[in-house]
Amino acid sequence: MKLYHAPNSRSVRILWLLEELAIPHEVVDFKLGEKAMRDAPYLKVHPMGRVPALEDGDITLFESGAIVEYLLARHGNGRMVPAQDSPEFPVYLQWLHYAEGMIMPQVNVIVVETVFLPPERRNQTNVDRATRLLTRMLTAVDAGLEGSEYLAGDFSGADIMTGHACYAASRFGADMTSFPQVAAYVERLGARPAFQRALAR
Repeated sequence: MKLYHAPNSRSVRILWLLEELAIPHEVVDFKLGEKAMRDAPYLKVHPMGRVPALEDGDITLFESGAIVEYLLARHGNGRMVPAQDSPEFPVYLQWLHYAEGMIMPQVNVIVVETVFLPPERRNQTNVDRATRLLTRMLTAVDAGLEGSEYLAGDFSGADIMTGHACYAASRFGADMTSFPQVAAYVERLGARPAFQRALAR
């Protein structure tokens, strides 16, 4: 199994999951934005020249949520997914998809405006709007964590997805003092050895 990865990107989710599941894997490292990600050989792996992308035998996948679902379905052996007839399963699905639908669009705006654009092209209005929206999106996560360590019962793929998004939000301007449950959650996830190994990569 081969993962195409760049630090500080969504591919951290996949590296984290591979570490949690103890799946042997090879990592091809990029730096975000480097020319090799736009060269023809890699565009055959990921047509948008982004990460993550995963090769598993003759299967190639991109999009972190799809890869998380694939790995858990094909290689998880029932781990990190609630039983389909359990009350946690619909909650799991909700939080599995919440990250990309609600949190990461705001994080993306903040990262582009504060990291990737040169100072003369940055727009503080965009940053302020995204930060306000990010605050609203984290309100729901904070409520969802009330009385629970994780989002859908035991630690699951939903925590890989939305947990990583909360971690990213905490790094890019979200005021965690307003969200004690999320702040404790991010700290709890950060203490997981598999997550530490993924970040260290």
